[in-house]
Amino acid sequence: MRARRGATIAVIAGGGAITTMLVGLVTNAVSAQSHWPSWLGWLQAHPWLSFVILGVVTAGLTALLTALDDHQVPGHSPEPTARPDDGSGPPGAALVLRSLPRDTTAFTDRSAELESLVRSVRAAQESGEALLVHVIDGMPGVGKTTFAVHAGHVLSDRFPDGQLFVNLNGYTTGRSPVQATEALASLLAATGVPTQQIPVGDDVGAITQARAAMWRSRLADKKALLILDNAASYRQLEPLLPGGSDCLVLVTSRKRLAVQEEVVLPVEALPSDHAVDLFIRLSGRAADSLDRDVLDDLVRLCGYLPLGVSLLAARLRHHPSWSVEDLHERLVAAQDRLGELRAGERAVAATFDLSYRDLSPEGQHFFQCLGFYPGTELDAYVGASLGSVSVVVARQLLDGLYDAHLIDEHQGSRHRLHDLLRDYARGLADEGDSMDHVQAVQRVSNYHLAALAVANEHIVRGGAIVLPPPDGAENVETPGMESRTAALAWLENERPNILACIRQADELALYDLVIRLAAAMAPFLRQAGPWDQAVGLHRTAAEAARHTGDQQALAGALAELGVVRRFMASYPEATDALNEAVTQYDAVGDRRGKADALNQVGIVWYLTADNDASARAQTEALALYRELGDRLGQANALADLGMVRRQTSRFDEAVEAQSEALSIYRELGDRQGEANSLRDLGIVHCLMGKYGLAIRRQREAFDIYKELDDRVHQAYALNELGVVQRLTGNHDEARDAHTQALEHYTELGDRFGRANSIRHLGVLDRLSGDTPTAIRVLEEALDTYRDLGGRGGEAASLSELGVARSIAGQQASAVEAFRQSLEILRDLGDRCGEAEVLNHSGVLLRMSGDPTAGRGRFEQALVLAREIRCPLEEARALEGIGRCYRTIDGPARAEGMLREALTVYRRLGVNASADDVERLLVSQTG
Repeated sequence: MRARRGATIAVIAGGGAITTMLVGLVTNAVSAQSHWPSWLGWLQAHPWLSFVILGVVTAGLTALLTALDDHQVPGHSPEPTARPDDGSGPPGAALVLRSLPRDTTAFTDRSAELESLVRSVRAAQESGEALLVHVIDGMPGVGKTTFAVHAGHVLSDRFPDGQLFVNLNGYTTGRSPVQATEALASLLAATGVPTQQIPVGDDVGAITQARAAMWRSRLADKKALLILDNAASYRQLEPLLPGGSDCLVLVTSRKRLAVQEEVVLPVEALPSDHAVDLFIRLSGRAADSLDRDVLDDLVRLCGYLPLGVSLLAARLRHHPSWSVEDLHERLVAAQDRLGELRAGERAVAATFDLSYRDLSPEGQHFFQCLGFYPGTELDAYVGASLGSVSVVVARQLLDGLYDAHLIDEHQGSRHRLHDLLRDYARGLADEGDSMDHVQAVQRVSNYHLAALAVANEHIVRGGAIVLPPPDGAENVETPGMESRTAALAWLENERPNILACIRQADELALYDLVIRLAAAMAPFLRQAGPWDQAVGLHRTAAEAARHTGDQQALAGALAELGVVRRFMASYPEATDALNEAVTQYDAVGDRRGKADALNQVGIVWYLTADNDASARAQTEALALYRELGDRLGQANALADLGMVRRQTSRFDEAVEAQSEALSIYRELGDRQGEANSLRDLGIVHCLMGKYGLAIRRQREAFDIYKELDDRVHQAYALNELGVVQRLTGNHDEARDAHTQALEHYTELGDRFGRANSIRHLGVLDRLSGDTPTAIRVLEEALDTYRDLGGRGGEAASLSELGVARSIAGQQASAVEAFRQSLEILRDLGDRCGEAEVLNHSGVLLRMSGDPTAGRGRFEQALVLAREIRCPLEEARALEGIGRCYRTIDGPARAEGMLREALTVYRRLGVNASADDVERLLVSQTG
């Protein structure tokens, strides 16, 4: 490759020189002021011949360059481009690159190892056999990662579905090895899985298995390359292995791993001649100008390790006045000074020492600071905080370290230290007194707090409290974040580093920093997840607050823990955490915090159908918000109270509360809140039979959600819109809406919303006459609701299952489904739902030959429907009573009830039911 590039450069240079000369000849052909010597003068005297030669040279140069560009050296492939991707302690986070790190020019000849790997992969792919895991092992500094990355670039065209690189931190100083469950979460997110869809929970083993299953499913039938760098054990990496046979896994480790069905590729120290060739190539010196015996001893002193050789060559290249003998003398002195290290590490550390001592005093101090950095990657802003310098200076110092081969450069102007360099930098810092570990964590934490304050301005809803930046933040430089998208991108990039910083702060008993960082990360983790990572973070913050006796901080951590637990549908744990938060806020006299916690626990009680408790909590929260003049809090409490009133069929009160909330949201310009209230108003209007108004409200809500790019709530609005369309007879439009909602929920991992869509689609299946499919789909929804503890959804599914099973002739199971549904609905206080099930039960009894019992159910439904003003169930009850009278007493007795039902149906626009009743009346008179 390098020879081809050299040839290309030579051709360009030579061709350019000839072209320039010919142009000069042509230009001067008509000039009497300049005369070219010798044979060039003859060409100058014949300008047309010069034109011809110029054209021939230009055409030949173009053709040659094209041929060179099209030629590929065997065994190499072009640089790949990024492909589109179709416990109790503080949480960790794995750094995952969505494409391979940059290939290095320091890669030296590993032709035997590379050919073995390429041959193995080619043979497996051509025969259709499963690709085995390839383990690359060897001592530190031998070039395992460099080899893996280079091999990945060579093989990239064989794995078109993507290449992923994961640093497992098996031997990274100051960092615990990445747990499999965290690595899986990061891998899934890197391949496009929304974080809300990643399985979460408290059972680490079960969650690891669930994420591993999703990961294997994600890579099924894909040809992808996965590099697992710096693995500590087989146990750490086993869950990360894809299940498919077409994915290649390269593992690097400092020790031999007992991987099943493995191919071991040991990467050993370089042969002496290869090490010397690498040194010469990177030093920029001519081979004949260097003493071969001195070179042999230099690479021997480096232990023939590529890392050490490349650093030594860089020293010589950066010091043109040095001879190779000068470099040799300095290396011997440095290695004597570092004699306490182990043999392999001493060899590499000696090369570090030469590079380090060549830095300016400012560069040396900056490099020492990096040794205590808790994270994996850093940019100039983090470097500035560590070194207490400006970002401009930090960028210059990082460039200097990169030039000295003391730091690696990665995408997005980010940098990373090799593990051995981190050890070396920390050792230097320990020797001096310029900085310690605590200072480093404090400085980086303060930077992160300042940057998080900027990011949270974009992602926290208007009117909500944003924690103030730390003292002195005005002197901290933070990256520009001009939009929500930019803030979220920065947070996603920095997540592993911030979580590592929190872990280090916790280990160093810097509890105030733990509390503040956890609170600042809470808004992002609420929406981005994974939520079990957020649970670990807030537990850590709560324990830190208990250590310091800070009740205010404890209340805040518990409140955030409760919110995330609610997202995970862990309702008992959410209730416990939020109730304790209420107690702690009360103890410190924080009425705003107490109101927020009451509002959140009220939502949990609403979801678990403890409507009385929910109404009390929201009413108390509303009173506190009004005392405080907190308009956003008032709107939230009113909206949540409106949902409770709707769930208990108190429709007028629900409309009143939601309308007041809607007015406040609009006053504050809170579009999210406005859309939420519009959507719930649409649900209430639907229950009240105001279908046209319900459709308008749902469409208004959907448009706002779309404007906000809120796909979760778009799906909720689509589901509610589909319900109204079904009730008004537009079954095709209803199916489209529910199907679109289902796609959103499936992609986002919202199991509750997905169950709602499935249930609604099951009803449409039943109405279309496909009873077996309806039963299967409704049973799937029922299982999900029961798993999540969603009792309202469970009752609705049982009600619809009862109807479908009665149509299928499964009378006993239908009766049992209705019984269970009624029991739940009565416990919930959902009288509208109760009236619906009574009507369904009445139909079953009438069709089963017991119209008298059926009429009794319809009459109960009629009383309920009229009490709560639910006209659809009123019409159904009237129709049912009329049909029962017709069977028992004849058409005359039935007519009045049937005509009353017809009037209600026509008013509502439920024309299919109205047409059925009208046909029945016509048949009676006929």
